[in-house]
Amino acid sequence: MTTEFGLTLSCEEHDPRTLVDNASKAEQAGFDFVSISDHFHPWLDEQGHSAFVWSVLGAIAERTATIRVGVGVTCPIMRIHPAILAQATATTSHLLGDRFSWGVGTGEALNEHILGNKWPIAPTRLAMLDEAVALIRELWSGESVTFDGEFYTVENARIYDAPEHEIPIVVSAFGPKAAELSADIGDGLWMSGFSADTISTWRDCGGTGSIWSQIDVCWADDETTALDTVERVWRSSGVPGQLSQDLPTPHHFDQAASIVRREDLADKIICGPDADRIIEQAEAAIDAGVDHVYFHQIGPDQQAFLDIWQSTLRHRLGT
Repeated sequence: MTTEFGLTLSCEEHDPRTLVDNASKAEQAGFDFVSISDHFHPWLDEQGHSAFVWSVLGAIAERTATIRVGVGVTCPIMRIHPAILAQATATTSHLLGDRFSWGVGTGEALNEHILGNKWPIAPTRLAMLDEAVALIRELWSGESVTFDGEFYTVENARIYDAPEHEIPIVVSAFGPKAAELSADIGDGLWMSGFSADTISTWRDCGGTGSIWSQIDVCWADDETTALDTVERVWRSSGVPGQLSQDLPTPHHFDQAASIVRREDLADKIICGPDADRIIEQAEAAIDAGVDHVYFHQIGPDQQAFLDIWQSTLRHRLGT
């Protein structure tokens, strides 16, 4: 198994031009791919940004030449109709060619409730995702589609610029039911972190393809400086369990994150100049079966991580 390494383009932390710049820098630094989020809101107001990813992808396609791009991940069930996303992804595939992969999942209320629709329970969201992916694949054929499903209706819809290259759909999963669906409808598994149980369930259910997983870091000259940055802009990562799926606004995330302790963030996120810990976590992910490992450098100083990647990490990870 060949492992690919990537850099996170965090739409929540950087403005659109900076996201495009960071994609170009990641290509120059020798990363295999970038992963970019698809949200309407940041988790916290301090993060300060939330660009429309489909516009940013067009600019990245123009600025870069070789680096692969994965959207991690889109929720195609509420905020944007699956038929519109079928067109958006088809267009993006023309711009990026076979460099494009698309992660999908059941989303969070933070982004998907904004049009005033009721936030469904998890089993309903899984059923909606199943139907949405089926509809999108049908529309990618370039044929005229009329579709009358349980959740979505399409009449006489045709994508004239249908994809010329296969678009891998990598399906996010955090538990056994989602892992089963990912195995059934997806071309790979997308995870936040990595769970051996989820990977095992996915494989037992017939899952094949790539496994994507993010590692959160904040590389800085010292641990205190890094922790200050994490506590300011990424303390939302400590919000536990179902809360992260159901909270509707950045203000609510801020309230929930008020209970997150600084020492918990230090345990969860690699802070400071600790290359050994980054290597250890990457190797643990690879040992678990992850073949697309990507690093999220928290905070504005992306160059610090790009430098340590080029000087140390990529060589020690064998790239």
